[in-house]
Amino acid sequence: MRSIGPELATVLDKEVFYRCFASRRHVAAYVGLTPSPFASGRRSREQGITKAGNARARKALIELAWLWVRNQPDSALAAWFRSRVGSATGRVRRIAIVALARKLLILLWRYVETGALPADVAVKP
Repeated sequence: MRSIGPELATVLDKEVFYRCFASRRHVAAYVGLTPSPFASGRRSREQGITKAGNARARKALIELAWLWVRNQPDSALAAWFRSRVGSATGRVRRIAIVALARKLLILLWRYVETGALPADVAVKP
């Protein structure tokens, strides 16, 4: 796939995809890209991502998310990112890129498990 080079592929292979995961939630929790809820009495809200997982893999996925938006502009994930962010800058883009990194992780996990590549993903020639 375009935007995934040998370094990123090696990091993901050695840090994440050497294990078997039961579901997409398990793979996202392993990397530390799951929401961290806060509940006290009637008050309930999200505090962001947990960051309690594999830091190397999380950093690689966030880098991959930025590369994905640039190198896969016709993919559904890049279109989702553009529709969410629009012309916003700063914090909004950083929050959305972490969400895109989680979606990419799940897409890659499904690709590794089943071998099915999404139709809108561009492959290197």
